[in-house]
Amino acid sequence: MALDVIGSGFGRTGTKSLKVALERLGFGPCHHMHEIVADPSQVADWQALAAGKPVDWTAVFAHYQSQVDWPGAHVWRELAEAFPKAKVVHTVRPEEKWWTSFDRTIGKLIARLDTLPMPPHVRDVLLAWNELAGKGTFGGVLDDREVGLAAYRKRTEEVREALPANRLLIFDVAEGWEPLCAFLGVSVPDEPFPHRNLRADFWEELGGEPA
Repeated sequence: MALDVIGSGFGRTGTKSLKVALERLGFGPCHHMHEIVADPSQVADWQALAAGKPVDWTAVFAHYQSQVDWPGAHVWRELAEAFPKAKVVHTVRPEEKWWTSFDRTIGKLIARLDTLPMPPHVRDVLLAWNELAGKGTFGGVLDDREVGLAAYRKRTEEVREALPANRLLIFDVAEGWEPLCAFLGVSVPDEPFPHRNLRADFWEELGGEPA
């Protein structure tokens, strides 16, 4: 199996909703950070990448037809090259809403990583994420709005510049099925577009949001 769809958008841009939507449209299984949380054996690949070692993307995504969310979104260029026939969906949302969500979830989680109780493999993949995206994308500064928004804007500019228009969809999940289905060449389902992973859902999987 090879990836048919690559998600380049940051976490907290509707990636969980997109995962569910892609699986509904027949592009599943779809890889997401939740897959790593559920399968500790996947952590080693991301630790290797964070350590600067080569990674076989065909092997990493051998059982997946699509990928969204971090940590996969961090290597969107590599994946676009490794899977040249795959289309790229770049999820976005109003930038202030994205920052508020990121700050209260991922940013808060990484800042408290040393004190929050969690399974060892979850801590390990988050440490790898911090080496990759935390430092590589945000320069190690996860609590500064302007730094965050600059990185957010830069990523969208990068995918626009790197990919031809017929291979890239800039997508807000609030737009619903129509643009996604048109881009992927599939029929629009007769059901509401899925909306998942509110802030409470994010923290529920980690035992609740810390004060």
